[in-house]
Amino acid sequence: MASQANLGYRPLLMLKAGIVGLPNVGKSTLFNAVTRTRKAQAENYPFCTIDPNIGVVNVPDDRLSPLAAMTGSPETIATAIEFVDIAGLVKGASEGAGLGNQFLANIREVDAVVQVVRCFENDEIIHELGSVDPIRDIEIINTELILADLASMQKRRTSREKRAKGGDKEAARELALMEKLLPHLEEGKPALALELSSEEDLLLRDFFLLSAKRTIFACNVAEDQFAGALENPEQNSMVARVLEFTTASQGAEAVVISALIEEELGSLEAKEAAEFLADMGVPDSGATALIHGVYRLLNLRTFLTSNEKETHAWTIAGGTRAPAAAGVIHTDFQRGFISAEVCPYDELVESGSRSAARDAGKLRIEGKDYEVQDGDVIEFRFNV
Repeated sequence: MASQANLGYRPLLMLKAGIVGLPNVGKSTLFNAVTRTRKAQAENYPFCTIDPNIGVVNVPDDRLSPLAAMTGSPETIATAIEFVDIAGLVKGASEGAGLGNQFLANIREVDAVVQVVRCFENDEIIHELGSVDPIRDIEIINTELILADLASMQKRRTSREKRAKGGDKEAARELALMEKLLPHLEEGKPALALELSSEEDLLLRDFFLLSAKRTIFACNVAEDQFAGALENPEQNSMVARVLEFTTASQGAEAVVISALIEEELGSLEAKEAAEFLADMGVPDSGATALIHGVYRLLNLRTFLTSNEKETHAWTIAGGTRAPAAAGVIHTDFQRGFISAEVCPYDELVESGSRSAARDAGKLRIEGKDYEVQDGDVIEFRFNV
């Protein structure tokens, strides 16, 4: 039987989250803070960002260090998400206004959207529309995405009608879906809100619609409002409106962040950052909540492996079965899969070691049909 340590790791597919918003809402400042870089310009004028900036962000996971201590791993490797800072959008982007065409092309390439919404007043920071209104800003962006999708679908329908008349069954299925989708978009509703069968949902993915992207909203507040808004969003009327709007209209998640605080935290060592947050009376940064929110948005799970060489977090989609999870580490693990020895993280740490967990009957041997859960610590058995 081959050993896990004898084989190299398979490169992971990096999922992308695009940071979008109107000009001067704090997108680039947030990007710099979350990615701990200074790649993105963050100046007080529209279209400061032109070409998208890209940064890889580790997903914070408090389970890695205790697990590494238990197994004597000298190295821990967190799972990661790629963030893309995309140029600011303006009204009319779907018709090419501002950097519209570039903005729409960039957002089409990401897996999920982080929409940054300005929730603070500051006369020194220019707002593109001359006033601060977070709901208006959200509606502008959503409308532009829907209009772009509408134009794309109308063009697609024309081509599919010709093919369907020639007997193309796939084109006929697409036309049937578009008959439901186009009136929905014309009513100003995002594709994501359209109720579809599982078969229609799979077909919709091939359309690569902008308004079908899952979205999380980042409410960017002033530094002196962060702690209060985090504890009680009702303290900030703008944040309260965003939470009400997103829940009612999209069922989306919204988190409170302060881009300037995140930028300051990004320049500190971990211990200093923790002390800074403690002095503010908040448990963690808004960036951490945002990163975890994106992870949930994409329906991702983390399973863990740990040995004397390294403790590693691995990303899988919700519903992934054991052989496919093994394949994330190495294709040979999936090809020669025999079984998975599984123990939930909490039970393993409580036991103190893998052998103690085994003696206590907390380790389970799972087969090919096992659906891997978040926090599972797994040792795969395989033979190739």
